[in-house]
Amino acid sequence: MGVSLSSAENGISVVTVDFPPVNALPVSGWFALADAVRAAGRDPRVRCVVLAAEGRGFNAGVDIKEIQASGDLALIGANRGCAAAFGAVYECEVPVVAAVHGFCLGGGIGLVGNADAIVASDDATFGLPELDRGALGAATHLARLVPQHLMRALYYTARTVTAAELHAHGSVWRVVPREELREAALALAREIAAKDGELIRLAKAALNGIDPVDVRRSYRFEQGFTFEAGLSGVAGRVRHTFGKKGR
Repeated sequence: MGVSLSSAENGISVVTVDFPPVNALPVSGWFALADAVRAAGRDPRVRCVVLAAEGRGFNAGVDIKEIQASGDLALIGANRGCAAAFGAVYECEVPVVAAVHGFCLGGGIGLVGNADAIVASDDATFGLPELDRGALGAATHLARLVPQHLMRALYYTARTVTAAELHAHGSVWRVVPREELREAALALAREIAAKDGELIRLAKAALNGIDPVDVRRSYRFEQGFTFEAGLSGVAGRVRHTFGKKGR
């Protein structure tokens, strides 16, 4: 249980998240994930990182129960932890391939939206249920996966989209049966890792440098509205309703 970093094969590291039952990460989990991704990127032997998960789904966002139990300090911690993890994926010195199965919700969108490529199983679904959970955020990252108007409709309704739909939009590289997901992600990672290590790092820095949106600044702006919702009491009211529905 937790976050692990392993070497799959030459030039490829795998960061695996495992927080049963649904990979809703506590504050410490987000920071651990950030540390693992950054450690992998700093390793000069690594030319590609695969970000994967165990269990029922890839990621269910933040641990709402932790926030309900600890209040504002947990909310601040979750926001900082998410920003650290999202930033680590985006700023990783080598490309990051996300291997997504099951559900990818909330903070999961922040991770895959900042990844360099996404391989998904055919049972994968993606969405931001933030409005149903008393929060805001990660529209920055959803906007990297779908066109603007679709992003807004998905955000307002808290609906999800399938891996096949994202593949049609060009944001998912491949959709495969679940049992083939790891190998499909590794296959893409191998192709990337076959390039010169120094050159692939320069390529990652160059592509980040020409991005039209500063993802850190954009996400930080969104987080301010989450704090406003919390201070006004709206977030707590919605989270209380969510808690009664259960997970």
